[in-house]
Formats: sequence, structure tokens, C-alpha cells
Amino acid sequence: MEKRDFVNVDDAALVMTNVFDAPIEKVFAMWTEEQHLGNWWSPKGFSIEISKLECKPGGVFHYKQTTPDGFAMWGRFEYREVRQPNKLVYINSFSDEEGNVVRAPFSSTFPLQIENTLIFTEEEGGTKLVMSGVPFQATDEEREAFKGMHDAIRQGFAGTFEQLQAYLSK
Repeated sequence: MEKRDFVNVDDAALVMTNVFDAPIEKVFAMWTEEQHLGNWWSPKGFSIEISKLECKPGGVFHYKQTTPDGFAMWGRFEYREVRQPNKLVYINSFSDEEGNVVRAPFSSTFPLQIENTLIFTEEEGGTKLVMSGVPFQATDEEREAFKGMHDAIRQGFAGTFEQLQAYLSK
């Protein structure tokens, strides 16, 4: 029987696709290994410090991102599925320094948690990444706030993906 992966279809879902000029195993490692994540995972111009990384179901990636003017924000992933080299599923949220889920510093209605599904496939010598983000256990107001942020999130990830491609090229 054929096995397929489907991206969650939801009216609040944000789906982004990018193709990286690197083999699938290498791109997957960029998302799952501490020595790599610390070199590209953050908005452009931000610095990152990794507090914890356990890339396995139930494991946590806890990190601090600092803006160029010194404002620090903490975030966390809680991994739900890790299927090397094709799929990652994690719940992403803002957090405090101890790793507790907190509201986004920029909005009182942004969802507390976003479920992200990343599907990696080989494509013409490179790797195609399809990333889907969906509010997790969110209210209608939070879902609407997330939909309203789609363009800003896309813009932020464009810079992050540029950093990833530059790091892959080294």
C-alpha cells in the first residue's frame, strides 16, 4: 500500500515552499542538529543562543533570539514527529527563559502555539521544503490574528531561508 504525507489543510494554515541547493540529508540536518541550527535559525540580523536541543518525539528545542538593538525573545519547539530525512512536526511557541509557553511579545491575540509540519523531498539535485504552520488549540480570535500575520511571517522566513541557503553553501 502506498504511503503519503499530506499537509494539514486549514483556512488559517500558512504554507511556504522553498528549494535549497543541497542534498536532502544535509538540509534535514540543518533543522535537527545544534551545531547547524545556531548558525542560521533566526530572523535576519538577530543572534541566537541555544539553551537545549533534543530532536526526538517529546524533545524540546529551547532558544533565545536577540534583536540587533538588544531585545531578547525566547522560543521553543516541542517535537512530535522526527522522520529522517523527510519529515519534522513540532509545536512552536514563544517561551520564557525557563521554557514555559508565553504570549508573543508583539500581540495579545497571536496563537500560543503553532503546529509546523516540514516535508523534505529531493528535487533536481536539491531539496524541496514544504513548511505548513497551523494554529494549535487556538481560539477563533487567535486563528484570525495568525491569518493577519501571514505576510509578515512569509517575509521573516524569506530572510531566514536566505541565511539557511548561505550556510548550506559554506
